[in-house]
Amino acid sequence: MKTLKINQDSSQLAREILDDLRASPTLELFKCIQCGMCVSLCPGARYSDYNPRKMVKNVLEGNQDILSDEDIWNCFYCYTCHSVCPVNNSPSEVNQILRQKAIEEGKGLEKIAAFLSYGENFLDIGVGTIPTAFFDKLVEDLGSEWFDFKVNLESVREELGLGPVSLPAESMDEINEILKITGLTQRLENIRRLE
Repeated sequence: MKTLKINQDSSQLAREILDDLRASPTLELFKCIQCGMCVSLCPGARYSDYNPRKMVKNVLEGNQDILSDEDIWNCFYCYTCHSVCPVNNSPSEVNQILRQKAIEEGKGLEKIAAFLSYGENFLDIGVGTIPTAFFDKLVEDLGSEWFDFKVNLESVREELGLGPVSLPAESMDEINEILKITGLTQRLENIRRLE
């Protein structure tokens, strides 16, 4: 068995992940002992070739190819790996940061293209909604009543005495400014170019 020899100076990629603003201060990436507990309960590993232990190993070894690995897109972000890790590592969190790094390098944008309408709804009405690409599957799973409910949502809300889903114009101006400053608007434009 090959022993993984890593120290805090040996992996620039691991250091970048730990220094990332999105990394929690309690993330113990360098304490990973490669025990495989994360894999044992991972639904992504069960239903795809995704392997959180292998993904973390690649990060610790500084293997930049992990950013192009198709399997990183099969993590469900359920945090089961985090809950069972004996050293408080979080492969799910590491994966989230890897995906963001991949997107920043223009990789994997086609994986998130289906979610474009979710982000665009933030720009239009201030809240996200179920991406239209998923409607057919939802009708298949939940029945045509779900689609009828979705189409008639405003009248259902009115009947229940609830206000509209969309926000007032002044709130929308603030939200759109925040989304522009944080880069979501630009990211949506980058994804749109793939279509």
